[in-house]
Amino acid sequence: MLLRWRRWRRGRPFWGGLLTVAAGVEIAAIPLAPMKVMLHQGVAGAASVLLGAVLIVLGLSAWFTPHYRTLTGILTAMIAAAALVLSNLGGFLIGTVAGLIGGGLVFGWQPRTASAPEPPHPNPPLVEEEA
Repeated sequence: MLLRWRRWRRGRPFWGGLLTVAAGVEIAAIPLAPMKVMLHQGVAGAASVLLGAVLIVLGLSAWFTPHYRTLTGILTAMIAAAALVLSNLGGFLIGTVAGLIGGGLVFGWQPRTASAPEPPHPNPPLVEEEA
């Protein structure tokens, strides 16, 4: 079971997707917090929830469709930067920073290539026989 998990995790931009999902949760959670924590934002809070939901979807997309990693990484970085302006300084900067780092990790991830087996040595050492 652990081997399957490790293989699945290494076959996709796992850490970038995780940071992207965490950024989305953080950005979307602030407007939904109780009144004691945050002043009511009204319609402006809808942008925060929407940006957070899109970041969560992009993080899950990085996990389940890693072949779209370039588009996912660029969109993640752009939306995280937009959240800085549209959503409480991007979730008090934590969400924006996590989104930018996550987008960079998703964009920069490359699948592992299977390494070719090492060819046999062309001239094996000669072994002298003792009489």
